Amino acid sequence: MKGDRVSDVRVVVVDDQQLIRESIAALLDIQPGIAVVGTARDGEAAVELVVAEDPDVVLMDVRMPVMDGIDALAELRRRGERARVVMLTTFDDEAYVVRALKAGASGYLLKDRPAVELAAAVRLAHSGVVQFDPAAAARLASALGTERPDGLTEREVDVLRLVAGGRTNREIAGRLHLSEGTVKNHVSRILGRLGLRDRTQAAVYARDRGLL
Repeated sequence: MKGDRVSDVRVVVVDDQQLIRESIAALLDIQPGIAVVGTARDGEAAVELVVAEDPDVVLMDVRMPVMDGIDALAELRRRGERARVVMLTTFDDEAYVVRALKAGASGYLLKDRPAVELAAAVRLAHSGVVQFDPAAAARLASALGTERPDGLTEREVDVLRLVAGGRTNREIAGRLHLSEGTVKNHVSRILGRLGLRDRTQAAVYARDRGLL
């Protein structure tokens, strides 16, 4: 692990599988502006490590022995630790997503993301953006009924619908009586909050959520 600079986002990686844990840590540690300051194999060890290292962001597996990731998150919140915790898992079961949200998670992402996307997710979490993998968000929406888990405003939902309909920023601006700059900002926030790469993924997300 590289020596972290003052400006680096300090990260802890928690996963009970050594290969996954070390792979994620190694891949993140070579990303610019990110320093992995420790790893842990279960929730109990994670709590001790976070208390000792005071990281900015924790990537936390959900299912682990001794103490699972959501219980570890709850314990960190009980202790008043400041780290933002992103649940990182292969599971998209809505029960886990709901538990993570209630425990105060700063996101719920699936492990199959490339290193560059995980790095982007770490930076977004550090800046306070809550992220949900599209599949997890869809399941959470189903579990919560009409509540919005993604944090989008009604105006952003309007923009998302038009993006999914193939409209350009100029066309959206004309339709909603906004400036193109405002539309561009809305689109950027939508992609960031939902953890999406581009407008194509936004269209798929909107379709899966029944917004079209």
